[in-house]
Amino acid sequence: MEEDYPKSLVEFEHRFATDAACLDYLEQLRWGDSFTCPRCGGNEFWHMERQLRCCRACRHQTSVTAGTIFHRARKPLSLWFRAMWHITNQKYGANAMGLQRMLSLGSYQTAWEWLHKLRRAMVRPDRETLSGIVHVDETYIGGKKEGKRGRGAAGKAVVGIAVEDKEQSGIGRIRLAKLHDASASSLDDFLARTVAHGNHIITDDWSGYTHTEAAGYCREVWASDDLKLPHLIAALLKRWLLGTYQGAVRGSHLDYYLDEYTFRFNRRTSHFRGKLFYRLTQQALMVDPHPRSTLKAINGSSQEDEFDV
Repeated sequence: MEEDYPKSLVEFEHRFATDAACLDYLEQLRWGDSFTCPRCGGNEFWHMERQLRCCRACRHQTSVTAGTIFHRARKPLSLWFRAMWHITNQKYGANAMGLQRMLSLGSYQTAWEWLHKLRRAMVRPDRETLSGIVHVDETYIGGKKEGKRGRGAAGKAVVGIAVEDKEQSGIGRIRLAKLHDASASSLDDFLARTVAHGNHIITDDWSGYTHTEAAGYCREVWASDDLKLPHLIAALLKRWLLGTYQGAVRGSHLDYYLDEYTFRFNRRTSHFRGKLFYRLTQQALMVDPHPRSTLKAINGSSQEDEFDV
């Protein structure tokens, strides 16, 4: 399907001024010309009131928003679209307070929940693993604490970093994930989820990577100081967390901030910010609903989260 997205704010406002226009866009993205019944897999349907589709085979009624981020949304779809446009058009990201002001939402909690729901849509369920030459390392997110530094330090979150080295063209795609620790089992799992087997990985001499060849990777060992690509991504990530969220994110939600950073970084060369809006909307239709009960409460705090970077 040809990519279809607004190229400017004026075009966006003209095109998505009504909920009906937003629904039409979602239908095109989700079904296009080939509707599939979520219950029986049938392809024939008829239209019903409230923009429902009824399967001719099993009579199941469904809407384009069913089973998606927008499932049973109480706010107008046009407001959700404005939120997605705002988020994707902010070069360094958006925080809940800024989103609340921009949309004139009565509740900070609503803005916070929307952001976290949309962050969950920033990872495509079937996204490809990295390939080619991939540099792998870890970094540590957390405030300064007394005691041991580096691997094994207490009170810090371990974040795995994988970066494609495109040699001639520079940095390719990246993957980030919060790890339980820097042990071999954690690193093996991170690699299995992020780098295609059989590819060339470059790591330092940490013992946690000693089993990577047995797992199907061709491993090359460099001095830690020479792993400049992961170090650069770690520095940019921390600067982003500090600048956009004032360095305060809750550890339990860190993975979703990492997903947002990955989403933005991997699309940094897009000429049109509307393409990011298009991708986010497209992926919001691929992930399951995340009702309020699945999002951890913020304890009434006006802070974005509570995990010092």
